[in-house]
Amino acid sequence: MKEVKMLRKLKNRIFEILDVTSSDKLPTRTFDVFIITLIFLNVVAVILETVESLSSQYKSFFGTFEAFSVSVFTIEYLLRLWTCTNDNKFNSTVKGRIRFALTPLALVDLIAILPFYLPMFMPLDLRFIRSLRLFRLFRLLKMARYSESLKTLGNVFKEKKEELLMAMFTAFILLIIASSLMYFVENKAQPEVFSSIPAALWWGVETLTTVGYGDVYPVTPLGKFLGAIIAILGIGTVALPVGILTSGFAKEMQRRHGKRNLCPHCGKDIDEPSKH
Repeated sequence: MKEVKMLRKLKNRIFEILDVTSSDKLPTRTFDVFIITLIFLNVVAVILETVESLSSQYKSFFGTFEAFSVSVFTIEYLLRLWTCTNDNKFNSTVKGRIRFALTPLALVDLIAILPFYLPMFMPLDLRFIRSLRLFRLFRLLKMARYSESLKTLGNVFKEKKEELLMAMFTAFILLIIASSLMYFVENKAQPEVFSSIPAALWWGVETLTTVGYGDVYPVTPLGKFLGAIIAILGIGTVALPVGILTSGFAKEMQRRHGKRNLCPHCGKDIDEPSKH
């Protein structure tokens, strides 16, 4: 009985340290800083390993650091899986842990360590194993669990997802129409460049996104006129999601800080009815 109470106490303590909303700030903050630092070092290691001279010279160091990092991330993942039942959303011993394991952040945690273990249990081609190393960059996504800024960004995307999807759908429709029109206008003049509508899509993408590589461009007067109109529309296409996200950030910051909707000019509450 005493051992059970001690184990339960240990479980609660670990949950408090892992939980970013814990009132015990010092251990939680120390743990977060350690994990964030380790994530950044892993990203740096992945980048440096692509330099052949560094990879061959410090191969043992990179291997040791990778093993250490995976050990830490694995222990963290298992501890989160063990203590998640302290959360009311996952309080069932089996089903609760399954629901937790299927949450986006838990899946990111799993993907961050899985490539290290797969070659141990499955006979994989060496080329495929090398490609799995790229998945170590997914450890950067673990930052979302510890960074308030990334949580804010996630909340904004979640709240504005319908508007963003509508903006993306509008951009997609505009891209199809623009590429189709340019194909019919420019095909005879440049059959090798605008050979089909899918080929014209590349021009549409670089024009609507205002990238403008210049490798594909219209040469006929009508094509140039059409291209100018589409380029102008592209500015609005890019600006629309930016405006949506800016509005979302403003609302999120107001909600987070409990501020009223104040006028930026006079400082008065916009929602407050006028006395006149």
